[in-house]
Amino acid sequence: MISAGQRILVTGGAGFLGSHLCEALLKAGHTVVCLDNFSSGHFGNIAALADKPGFSVMEQDVARPVRMEVDQIYNLACPASPLHYQADPLATMRTCIYGASNMLDLANRNEARILQASTSEVYGDPLHHPQRESDWGNVNPNGIRACYDEGKRAAEAFFFDHHRVNDTRIKVARIFNTYGPRMHPDDGRVVSNFIVQALLGEPLTVYGDGSQTRSFCYYTDLIDGLIRLMESDEAITGPINLGNPSEFTIMKLAQMVKSELGNRVRISFELLPTDDPCKRRPDISLAIRELGWRPTVALEQGLKQTIAYFDSVLSKSRSEPWSPACGPLEPGLSRAG
Repeated sequence: MISAGQRILVTGGAGFLGSHLCEALLKAGHTVVCLDNFSSGHFGNIAALADKPGFSVMEQDVARPVRMEVDQIYNLACPASPLHYQADPLATMRTCIYGASNMLDLANRNEARILQASTSEVYGDPLHHPQRESDWGNVNPNGIRACYDEGKRAAEAFFFDHHRVNDTRIKVARIFNTYGPRMHPDDGRVVSNFIVQALLGEPLTVYGDGSQTRSFCYYTDLIDGLIRLMESDEAITGPINLGNPSEFTIMKLAQMVKSELGNRVRISFELLPTDDPCKRRPDISLAIRELGWRPTVALEQGLKQTIAYFDSVLSKSRSEPWSPACGPLEPGLSRAG
């Protein structure tokens, strides 16, 4: 185990997963620097950490070089929902590639461990099921999702080339669908989409016939997996799948959300988006063997917590509109040196 008291940089630290990771690392006794340009992250996600000792914020784009002293780097910076990463595909590609390059340079200067938050999207529309780390993927390099899919694949290549050439201390996690409190209400991902639509009394939008499958991991399990991977033996570089292997059709998820909210909404069907994968389920044998990790939160339990969160957010927004980005730092937050 890595000792407490490390100085840790979390890029994308004001995002959904990044903010939960910052919180967990602070609780473990580390000094945490949150780097975020607030393009999709939100100040509200880290507001409760603002006055905590050992926490600071650096408002900067990860695509620009960073200089500081660190012991560990978690590179989570990148919009993860199709709605957000397709809004500015050039920026998404720059974040994936330049961000990885800058963070790897920083890790090399500090001889620091660095973890890359990769994605199940590197598998594309998979040729094997469930998806194993040995699979090379089936990705459209010219499609509208390529800025994210290929950007993340290129970042992985960057990481492993640095490891081979510079002996960089890398860890690569392939994150499957993760959900929970602090998701963006308008991020376009299926869990938040269904919950927000249901709470507003709108039809749940199912693309295609709803037979496509996904596996949903609650955020607490995912954060535990990321930290276990970072703290694992130096020889364990990954890539390692982190996700919940329980597989559900999109239609089943819609029915579960309807059931939780009293079946008061209907389902509408729209055309399947371009390059949308038909199946998604992780083989987590490697994570179980190397990290002693497996998810513990069932989808039914996680949905209850996530619905309660969005209900609170939407109730508040009726009197105070919720903003997806915060721009400049708010009072009480310090900038990292």
